[in-house]
Order: sequence, then structure tokens, then C-alpha cells
Amino acid sequence: MTDLTLPHLGETVTEGTIVRWFKRVGDWVELDEPLYEVSTDKADSEVPSPATGFLIEIVGTEGTVVQVGEILGRIGEKEIPAGDSPLTAGFQQPLESEVSFERIRGPELLEVPPARGSERPATRTPTREGADALVSPVVRRLVDDRGLDLSLISGSGRDGRITRRDVEQYLRDNPSTVEKISSIRRQIGKHMVLSKATSPHVLTAMEVDYEAVEVARQSHGTKWKMAEGFSLTYLPFIVRAVTEALVDFSRINASIGDGELLLHGDVNLAVAIDLDFKGLVAPVIRRIDQLSLTEVARAIAEVAERARSGKLTLDDMDGGTFTITNAGSYGTMFQFPIINQPQVAILSTDGISRKPAVVVDDDGIETITVRSIGILALAWDHRAFDGAYAAAFLDRIRLLIETTDWDAEC
Repeated sequence: MTDLTLPHLGETVTEGTIVRWFKRVGDWVELDEPLYEVSTDKADSEVPSPATGFLIEIVGTEGTVVQVGEILGRIGEKEIPAGDSPLTAGFQQPLESEVSFERIRGPELLEVPPARGSERPATRTPTREGADALVSPVVRRLVDDRGLDLSLISGSGRDGRITRRDVEQYLRDNPSTVEKISSIRRQIGKHMVLSKATSPHVLTAMEVDYEAVEVARQSHGTKWKMAEGFSLTYLPFIVRAVTEALVDFSRINASIGDGELLLHGDVNLAVAIDLDFKGLVAPVIRRIDQLSLTEVARAIAEVAERARSGKLTLDDMDGGTFTITNAGSYGTMFQFPIINQPQVAILSTDGISRKPAVVVDDDGIETITVRSIGILALAWDHRAFDGAYAAAFLDRIRLLIETTDWDAEC
């Protein structure tokens, strides 16, 4: 018999939420076949079976939060005879009379207590496991799609069971929409709260003149998109400048350990990617400091596509040494991002727009002209370094962005 335990899912991951099982108790499972899906603060991932055999028990049911190393179920060599065990462990099965009743009256029934203030008599409250086992697919889908709490809905069916008509009536009587907080939102929230409690956050921001980048984008943008299939944005230029600056500011490309600061040799950049407003992930591009401008742009586009199509792996989420989050496409002035633990800094790249600016020529003559101006905002951990170090780092990035011959790098 093989115990199924939650595997190590990442450097800082200690727990996960079971999203769904792909197999039921009694099913045959092949080695490395996807067995269940787990959600962590890093990503949602499918976990393969560590053995071949029959799934004889499920301990960690869907929605359960489990710790790394905790037993989720068991795989054995002996098949479970039909009727000797529930279809899925941890779920209460309906009585035969209840099954017969649902067969006659339809499956849209669930037994829950009446809503507060209802004139209907109180009824027996089933366990949450029992409720999930008895609810019909039609009612469950309607409830989940609208983010409703079944305990607030009065049932008109036999013994106070909830029908589809009850759910629809509840929606008519309660126009406010209730949206459940998704697993990925809960994990993000937990991770962010932990980060704020761990690191003394400080924000340092600096205005940057992107005119040299804008000239290169205008010169190469059309041919670039035809050749690469995606637009040449400001982000790869910023990343190239950041990775070069990190060479001389190694305390920023670092992680906090147990009373120590670990300075990383390579720059493994985590890029924050929005998942259609449903959540945020930060997959890692390894050794990005060794890539050219074109290679950086391709790597960012590739990892963003895999993130949005749900094709990231657990390895994609591990080992980041510095993080960039980009909200600039929405025209933000600047934002105060939260550090991606155990890193010590995160850079926000914000909106870039055409603005009047004072330009000084080689003879010291000042003129007013229109330039592409934006702000870079660095959130950093005061345990690792001080404000002068952070400001000097941003100034180096600014200088690189403003003076590099980007036209030659495209």
C-alpha cells in the first residue's frame, strides 16, 4: 500500500488546497497519471500518482487545506468491491429512501437549515460533506456560478431540501451578488499578508526619460511585430537595464535567510502576470541577465502565454531572486508593490506617457521639449539595505535606460 502525501511544491510552500480529484475511490490509477489538482500561493498544479494500483481511500477531500507531507489518500493493489466503500471518501451517502425520492422528484434537492426569519419550520442540518454529496449538478452549478451560500437559502422540498426554484427565488429576492473568494485569491492574500508582516517595506520611486527607448521602438516596432508575432513593449528594455544594474547592486538580487542575506550569482527574474483579473502568478525566467534584448522579450512573451493558458509547472515558480510587476499598460502613475518573499525587493514599472520636459544639451543650454516619461517604483526590505542603496540602484537603472544605444540592440 502506498500513502499519498502532499509533495514539496516549492521553496516557500508549506501547504496547499485540494481543488479536485481526477479519480474516485475504487478507480485504477497508473504511475505518473494526473491524480489531483492542488492550489498553492504559487500556482495551481496537477500532481501525478506516485504509484500504480487502485485508489482505495481519499482523506484530503476537495477544498481541504493540507500541509506538505500530510496524507491525502492511499493506493493499494487490491480492488475495492462495489458497495463496500463510498464512491469518494469523506462524503456522506444518501439513504436508499432519499435516493428513491430524488429519482421520483428529480435531483435538484439539498437539505439545509432555513434562512433567518423564515416561517418554515427548522429542519435537520446535514454535514457539509453530506450536503456536497447530495446536491444535484444543476443546483450545485447554479449555486457555484452565483457564489451563493447554501445555508442562507430556505428549502421548499421534502424535509426542507433546496430545489432549483428555491435558488432562483433567493436570487430574485436578493439582488446583491455574492462572490466567493477563489482559492488563488485566498493564497495570494495569505502570501501578501505574510510578506507585509515579515519585511519592513519601504518605497523609493524615480522618474525616468524613456526617449531613447521610444526612438528604438518606433524604428523597429513594425518589423519586430511581423517577425516575432508580438509588440515590442518597454518592458524588455527595462529588464535589460535592471539585470545589468543588479550586477553592481548584489544586495538587491538577494534573499533573506535565518539571520543572513543570501546574495545570488544569477538573476532569476520573477515576472508578475495577471490572469484575466482572476489572480496573479510570478513565473521565473532563469539567468535572464545572460540574455540579449530580443531573447528577453521572447522569454517574457513565452512565459506570459504559458501562464494564461494554465501550462506553468511548479518548477516555473521556484527560485526567483528579484521580481518585476508591470501595471504600466493601464497608465498608472506608480504603485507600491508587496515584496515576493523571501526576496528583498520588487520593481513596479508604471505608465509611460508623452510630457513636457526640460532637456539640457552638452553646452548646458536648457530647452523644453516633449519626451516619453515614466516612473519606476522600488519596494524594498529595510533589513537588507538602506535608502541610499535603493536610490543609487534606481539611478543606475535610469542612467542605463536613458543612455544605452537601444537602436543597436534591437
